[in-house]
Amino acid sequence: MGDIRLFIEADLGTGSSAELAREQAHYLFNVMRLGPEDTLLAFNGRDGEWRMRIAEAGKKRGVLQAVEQTRAQTTPPDIELLFAPIKKARTDFIVEKACELGCARVRPVFTRFTNSERLRPDRLRAHMIEAAEQCGGLTVPELAEAMKLSAVLDQWPERALVFCDEARTAPPAEAALAGLERGTPVSILIGPEGGFAPEEKERIAGLARAIPVSLGPRVLRADTAAVAAIALVQSMLGDWNHP
Repeated sequence: MGDIRLFIEADLGTGSSAELAREQAHYLFNVMRLGPEDTLLAFNGRDGEWRMRIAEAGKKRGVLQAVEQTRAQTTPPDIELLFAPIKKARTDFIVEKACELGCARVRPVFTRFTNSERLRPDRLRAHMIEAAEQCGGLTVPELAEAMKLSAVLDQWPERALVFCDEARTAPPAEAALAGLERGTPVSILIGPEGGFAPEEKERIAGLARAIPVSLGPRVLRADTAAVAAIALVQSMLGDWNHP
């Protein structure tokens, strides 16, 4: 088994210490059976990854001491996922995979045909933290405030918007994204299971930097479409050409 990895909020540096949250202490000392002087890896999204020594281990608390930096901090490509929330477990899946695949930001958007339960941002962030811990990532994507799609489009910046068209009339991603340079900031928009309303498609098409793309000849579920779209954008514009 590889090293245990934890996301922590505290600053990390030579000689720094970090107090564990109660849940983290329970996981390390009661579940994983670690104790004083054992080591693990920790990251906070700012200071890289550090090997940490368990300095104190109690029933409900613990303290970690930084030993050495194992990896310098890196910044993920500026790829944002905008998605219409769906059923709870599948929404969890979307944010987990957005983290694993290297998105910098995730924003739920409510469309005309969005049909989902009430969102719990704390739950979504917890799923992304766990995904980052397990996949070896050094950052947890920003979870932006959920908004109506119309409000997002009203204030759209000068930024490429990859619009995944469920009608499959758009060009394939390889052709549609060929004109963009690697590293271009880009947002990916995935619609709800019922698709986008006609007026929403019209608004999106009216954006100067909207890029409609097709995700292939088959109709994909919303969660599958999110994974496919992120993978395509990462491979063409992101950091998948790095080891």
